[in-house]
Amino acid sequence: MRKLLPIIGTPSAAHPGGRSAMTCRFRCGDACFHEVPNTSDNAYVGDVISGALSRRSVMRAAAVVTVATAAAGTVAGTVGAPAASAAPTGTGGRPAGKGDGARGLRFGAVAPNTVDAVVVPDEYRQNVVIRWGEPILRGAPAFDPEHQTAAAQAGQFGYNNDFLALLPLPGEHGRQVLVANHEYTDEVLMFRGYDAANPTRQQVEVAWAAHGLSAVVVEEDRRTGKLTPVPRHHLNRRVTATTEFRLTGPAAGSDLLKTSADPTGTTVLGTLNNCSGGTTPWGTTLHGEENFNQYFANSGRPTDKRYGIGTGATERKWERFDQRFDVAREPNEVHRFGYVVEFDPYDPSSTPRKHTALGRFKHEAATVRLTADGRPVVYSGDDERFDYFYKFVSSKRMRKGSGRAVREHNLSLLDEGTLYVARLTGDSPAADIDGTGTLPSDGEFDGSGAWIPLATATADGAVSHVEGMTADEVFVFTRLAGDKVGATKMDRPEDIQPNPVSGKVYVVLTNNSNRGVGANAKADEANPRTANKHGHVLELTERRNRPESLTFAWSLFLVAGDPDDPATYFAGFPKDQVSPISCPDNVAFDPHGNLWISTDGNQLGSHDGLFGVATRGERRGELKQFLTVPTGAETCGPIVQDRRVLVAVQHPGEIDGASVEKPASTWPDGPGKIVRPAVVAVWRADGRDIGV
Repeated sequence: MRKLLPIIGTPSAAHPGGRSAMTCRFRCGDACFHEVPNTSDNAYVGDVISGALSRRSVMRAAAVVTVATAAAGTVAGTVGAPAASAAPTGTGGRPAGKGDGARGLRFGAVAPNTVDAVVVPDEYRQNVVIRWGEPILRGAPAFDPEHQTAAAQAGQFGYNNDFLALLPLPGEHGRQVLVANHEYTDEVLMFRGYDAANPTRQQVEVAWAAHGLSAVVVEEDRRTGKLTPVPRHHLNRRVTATTEFRLTGPAAGSDLLKTSADPTGTTVLGTLNNCSGGTTPWGTTLHGEENFNQYFANSGRPTDKRYGIGTGATERKWERFDQRFDVAREPNEVHRFGYVVEFDPYDPSSTPRKHTALGRFKHEAATVRLTADGRPVVYSGDDERFDYFYKFVSSKRMRKGSGRAVREHNLSLLDEGTLYVARLTGDSPAADIDGTGTLPSDGEFDGSGAWIPLATATADGAVSHVEGMTADEVFVFTRLAGDKVGATKMDRPEDIQPNPVSGKVYVVLTNNSNRGVGANAKADEANPRTANKHGHVLELTERRNRPESLTFAWSLFLVAGDPDDPATYFAGFPKDQVSPISCPDNVAFDPHGNLWISTDGNQLGSHDGLFGVATRGERRGELKQFLTVPTGAETCGPIVQDRRVLVAVQHPGEIDGASVEKPASTWPDGPGKIVRPAVVAVWRADGRDIGV
């Protein structure tokens, strides 16, 4: 029997990762309360690295950084927000002048807080670029929360913006193209009087239209740094849960992808639960379909169980209004979700693609690095407890130019190549790791790894490298392929980003509160961090710094949590000089090679935020909080340019018991207005570069 969903009002402390019951219900279908999908006996990476955490922490332990409840920074552009303290303070009570820090991180650190606003350093300003429901297409009406329709929403900015991309717009000075994912919908925060047990067709169709992607041209005010949308621009576009997509690559046309509505197995309607993504060197955007499982009902197949698909009704009840969401009636429809989507923001008539060669799992991120000969390599995580991270190496070279033939060629780059999954091992002798934190005899806490091939796609077909699985099965049931080859279990692999300055690859692991719980991989002498609720970041160095390499070295870069916790680690930087951080999620790099980390589900009692951390030089590991987001919100999609930072403020007000009638947040428009996810831009008041 399917486990009952927690009701609204369940204390958030019962929910892993600091999320509310509402977040668990609407974003991931209560994934943390379902049985762990990965029941294989593969090695768990926490067993390899946690001994290193303890040893490093003992060596580096320093003064506590306490969690503050008031922000030091500027609250701008928010109606009714509480006042912040006037003087910027650092962490640990020390001053944090804007001249302190690594280049790119010289700003007054924002203290942890619970202010219902976007809080930024005093020397910075901000504006809301675009909100859920703002019209972007010709003919779209103004937002009216009391009279929502699917037709209106299909022309308006979608809900719950996550990944962001900001692309140049040649020939239009001061303008860029903003592309945003719309991960999921919070119906109880969208519709007055929403009855979760009996949604109406109109509400469901509005939700379909609120999912997907938005492309909207934005214009900058050179005097202030403010960004504003350009409505009705010819490049503006909405992609929804009913937009036509093309399935491409080795599994396209497979019997596993054919449905009654699409007997060819090559066309699918919509994209769902797009989380993090990436941009390509050829000018497109990539979007990862993550928790797609929550939209599909009534499955009993083992392959679906491995993906967390339930046996009963879904939270949203979409299966009542479209049979494709009912696995019992349309068994292959679910196989058509869980891919990396490619979107061309410069061609509003183009059909978006789902690339089967990159595998099917809960994709988090799709970031690209080119080989020396111009072949793209794409990194992606599978955002589930105890699941894996992957890379795809294309066999085709990118062509330069803007002609139609060149663009069509580049749009096929992710259809041919080899898909790999990561296997990590530790370098320390097992006998030396006794759980006490004693340094092993080799004096190191790092390891090595290998990329294990799963399948290769060519123009003439595809070949499986996994015994007992066909190529089609590998690309459609990629998790099972990872199980078979012994991939290393991870603590929710999220964003994976190669550093454009150093070439090192950073793997973000958000948390895993089930670590050591029940029959799951348990804590032992080598792994003191049971119930990893704060997450960590790995740093990979691929052999000869080549993205196509099949081996790599790894080391711990950052272990999140309260710096007073001896298990935390900040690349060796003194812990009395860093901001506390919990649950790292999306990341980005600034022009100086600093890693910027957004958080999701802070377990330290304060709001989520955006942090910058130096990755090189004598200040390597120096981590500073740049902003915090409002009550109930998650920080998403960071973009860090020379003079501007953008974040997507996702699901503000998503607190247990909240509704349209009883809002938990008044952001962004103040009391009496419906709470709305939105994109925020931040810039220096003096117009100079960020953090210098």
